[in-house]
Amino acid sequence: MFTDTHCHLNRLNLEKYDGQLSGAIDAMKAANVTRAMAIMCDFAEYDEIKAIIDTYQDEQLNLGMSVGIHPCEDLAVLQSATTERLIEMATPEHVWAIGETGLDYYWSDENKQEQQASLARHIHASQTLKKPLVIHTREAKHDTIDILKSEKAEHGIIHCFTEDWETAKRALDLGFYISFSGIVSFKSAQTIRDAAMKTPKDRILIETDSPYLAPVPKRGKPNEPAFVPYVASCLADMFEMSVEEVGALTAKNFENLLAQYD
Repeated sequence: MFTDTHCHLNRLNLEKYDGQLSGAIDAMKAANVTRAMAIMCDFAEYDEIKAIIDTYQDEQLNLGMSVGIHPCEDLAVLQSATTERLIEMATPEHVWAIGETGLDYYWSDENKQEQQASLARHIHASQTLKKPLVIHTREAKHDTIDILKSEKAEHGIIHCFTEDWETAKRALDLGFYISFSGIVSFKSAQTIRDAAMKTPKDRILIETDSPYLAPVPKRGKPNEPAFVPYVASCLADMFEMSVEEVGALTAKNFENLLAQYD
């Protein structure tokens, strides 16, 4: 029922599972998480993520991945993400999306131009393959939306949304979906909840961004895909819906996103 649209399966903290990823996979199934997209941040991760998909994909769990370079990667890695290389690596069917790409000025604003150029190349790959973008933005909301608009990007996800309604509306107007992580459950996140309340329900997604940002009541612990129902629970309380209804709604929304150009 539940779809985790953004998790880093190759980076999970597996201490509670004696170091075995199979334990986290079993926990996903027990939590009724039936689909997840494993996110790539560096070309060096591709083979590892692909091996996870090959090993754990079955009738109970549908796994796919993204292909992209995170904006916080170093300059050489950012520059290696040519449009041609992204297209070549993202063509197979097990690759559902392009990213995680975007802009992050929080950790460093010294390579703004290369981050922006990399984002543009990811957009071009997305347009060629007709696969959605996975967009990361931190302290760069205006530049992010401006580049998406100028490059005519209209298909993708603003992942781990942490901005205000104005930013959400600009992204929605371009055709993007808004994905909420465990942050939406934090007491300090009223601005994010306000944006969620105004977002059309057919454009909302949920994610863990695991192993980061565990939702309440698991905050402070290593996050994992099995916790995505807690994100759904927070939204369910806000929308006066059941957790199951939010799970089904956001799963259907993700299906619609992937099928947009079919």
